[in-house]
Amino acid sequence: MPELAAARSPASAAGTQTIQRAAQLLRLITAHNRIGIRLVELYRKAGLERPTAHRILQGLIAERLVRQDVETRRYHLGALVYEMGLAAAPPLSLRDICWPHMKRLAQATGDTLYLTVRSGLDSVCVGRTAGVHSLRLLVHDVGRHRPLNVGAGGIALMATLDDEEIERLCRANAERTLRKNPRYSESALLRDIARTRQRGYSFIQVLESPTAFSLGMAMRYPDGHAAAAISWTGPAERLDGRRTADLLPVMADSVRAIEIDLAREVGCAPPPPAQPFQVQ
Repeated sequence: MPELAAARSPASAAGTQTIQRAAQLLRLITAHNRIGIRLVELYRKAGLERPTAHRILQGLIAERLVRQDVETRRYHLGALVYEMGLAAAPPLSLRDICWPHMKRLAQATGDTLYLTVRSGLDSVCVGRTAGVHSLRLLVHDVGRHRPLNVGAGGIALMATLDDEEIERLCRANAERTLRKNPRYSESALLRDIARTRQRGYSFIQVLESPTAFSLGMAMRYPDGHAAAAISWTGPAERLDGRRTADLLPVMADSVRAIEIDLAREVGCAPPPPAQPFQVQ
């Protein structure tokens, strides 16, 4: 058939490859959008030749999908990405519902909070509210993907899944998690998940920063499935036993308030309150 022949033509294959390479560059820029990323980092991480990466980037700049800072020469997402995102946003905006609660929580605690959702094998940071405390740690950029089995937010989400799905995620993510985090241990992850289920929140040492700890709680849609997780990350001196005991009720109240707002948005009853958490 002519249509099939055209689909298999070299020109068509080359066009598909160009789209895949452009998407790969956009994903890399998204992951580093806060501070930007240099051309040398882009083509090395993407496994492309420098001229190829530069040519694709120039095309993306022309279409306003990417912009380049004139002083730092670093690449950032362009205005068209934001415009397209507004059009693609679902009717129920999870981030918009969570944002006022996260902002109040950040103001009350002085700490930086992250909103994390699941995307396949990954977790994605979709919101961050910076606290005023001088020891805050910005370890997770908005838009950054990482394996779901890394981070307090991701582990809080994994703890809501059944054991078969957890096993599948561990197998699928094992190699790339170890490649970036040599201290990662699947047995330690499974212990963290078991503790999260028991306590009602995740509490872990941050793999990327051994002197920091992170605490996370999952929130649920009216049907009981996990919608997202809120997490807090900070240095050890900011998360001792007493500090954790003070922080948990405030976080739990915010999570419950978000669940109620999510249910109100779709005209359903909220899920039953979570079991009381155990401070350990």
